[in-house]
Amino acid sequence: MVEETFTQALETRILLFDGAMGTEIQKLEPKSEDFPDNKDGFNDGLSQTRPEWIKTIHRKYLEAGSDCIETNTFGSNKIKLDEYGFGDRTVELNQKNAELARSVCNEFSDKQRFVIGSMGPTGYLPSSNDADLGQIPLGDIRDAFELQAEGLILGSADALLIETSQDILEVKLAIEASHNAMKKTGKKVTLIGNVTLDQYGKMLLGTNVQSAYTTISEMGIDIFGLNCSTGPIEMEPSIQWLNDQKHKPLLIIPNAGMPENEGGHAVYKMTPEKMADALNSFLSEYPQINIIGGCCGTNPEHIKALRKVIDSQKKH
Repeated sequence: MVEETFTQALETRILLFDGAMGTEIQKLEPKSEDFPDNKDGFNDGLSQTRPEWIKTIHRKYLEAGSDCIETNTFGSNKIKLDEYGFGDRTVELNQKNAELARSVCNEFSDKQRFVIGSMGPTGYLPSSNDADLGQIPLGDIRDAFELQAEGLILGSADALLIETSQDILEVKLAIEASHNAMKKTGKKVTLIGNVTLDQYGKMLLGTNVQSAYTTISEMGIDIFGLNCSTGPIEMEPSIQWLNDQKHKPLLIIPNAGMPENEGGHAVYKMTPEKMADALNSFLSEYPQINIIGGCCGTNPEHIKALRKVIDSQKKH
């Protein structure tokens, strides 16, 4: 196996991320006693109490052809961990999660596999005037992400992925925090800034893709991405605009279609084949796309189909 860095891999080929973690965890029907301190719903904590579950999910995605797997840390910034009583262990838990993902990557010797440190939102909307969600000191958000980024870097993540972001101010704080963590650890890793757009191409608080990109593209991010909220079709106008900038490599990680409400649950019905067709045409038309993968509702079958798409394409 040729040793290469994540940056080197990006320069030579299109990389495939994994699919949904939460969807796969739900299939295991976890009970309260499976979670740390019986904290029902604390999915990130399953890496400590049920590490084999998380390793199996990682392994399935790697077997399906993923080049990169995301750590099980989507809700592991300090603010989210505080909700479960684990905020004082933010660095440690993120480090352990990255090390767990790395251990599964090391089982594969066919080609280099990479660990991506997942950094999801805090649940606050610092730009808003909302009486609950808008009232938090900006420094608290920055510190919450800095501790998370520090743990992920110490756990040898190859990149940090700021994802599913609803508020552009929070994205800026997470980027600043990531740079601070790199300085603190003395280690530079690839930084990916993602935003989440609705079917009309806007973030939750109304920021459009042009404003979002302009705001963060010069903040030292290496890749700009779109993930979650919609399926691939709804993303296309935004992807077209981003591709026309010819500036940053792009990451595109849609859901398996638009969510449908069934019995109070969000259900995603886009088949692996349909998703593969959509992303195949994106790769043909938009050469700035450097990374694809799946978000909510996607599973190893979707990733297998996307692997075939990449293998049939040549990087421009």
